[in-house]
Amino acid sequence: MTGASPMSAQESTRFILMHTSHGGNVGAAARAIRVMGFHDLVLVRPRFADVLEREDTQAFASGATDVLSRARVVDGLAQALEGITHACATAMTPRDFGASAQAPRQALPGLAALRERGHRVAFVFGGERHGLANEDVWRCHTVLSIPTDPGYGSLNLAQAVQVIAYEWRQAIGGFGVIPPIEAPALADGRAVQGVLDHWRDALVDIGYLDPAAPKKLIPRLNQLANRLCLTREEIDILRGVARAMQANAKAARQAGKPEPPTGPS
Repeated sequence: MTGASPMSAQESTRFILMHTSHGGNVGAAARAIRVMGFHDLVLVRPRFADVLEREDTQAFASGATDVLSRARVVDGLAQALEGITHACATAMTPRDFGASAQAPRQALPGLAALRERGHRVAFVFGGERHGLANEDVWRCHTVLSIPTDPGYGSLNLAQAVQVIAYEWRQAIGGFGVIPPIEAPALADGRAVQGVLDHWRDALVDIGYLDPAAPKKLIPRLNQLANRLCLTREEIDILRGVARAMQANAKAARQAGKPEPPTGPS
């Protein structure tokens, strides 16, 4: 197949679920592959023939209905592999025959190179109850095993699909992280000094700061503000807090309430 033009990730990748028992896992698997930009889902003899229309399947798909509407149900793995040139089994337990298991991050870069040469790739997952049968593993070119805690290797089917879909997406070219709509504007030195002056007055008003013996409280607050790299919005919030402190202190004085004890300076 050398020289063939590479296909899109959507065209060249298929996810195959064998003998699934729970509609929720099918729906969650559809969601898992959809968020990674894949759409081709094939089910081999699921427990429920109408699994794609079941309420729990649709609910767990969480909007990935386009994947479910395109999904196919077939009778055997051979049918599911139609058009596929490289199949990857996912197996958590060692097998005494067939390809040696590899971690996804170890195996998938090489598989991505095959895809660039025109291969169509399928990832095959076993059912919730028994995993993949040996004869299904033997039919596959590659065996993937997700590294887990040796003391607890029980991985939910949909979670396994998500891990493989993510690692495959990274191997063939990941999506960028969506940047914030607008980076927050940082406060300049004048704004920082203004809020420090405001807080000094507010701390005096509530009796926390003794203006006759301020010691190093304000310089320490200045250092704190410098470390925080305050934004303009944060400056406005801090000024609002200072105004509320002053208003409460004024109301307390007018009501004749005793002054609060002076705090450390």
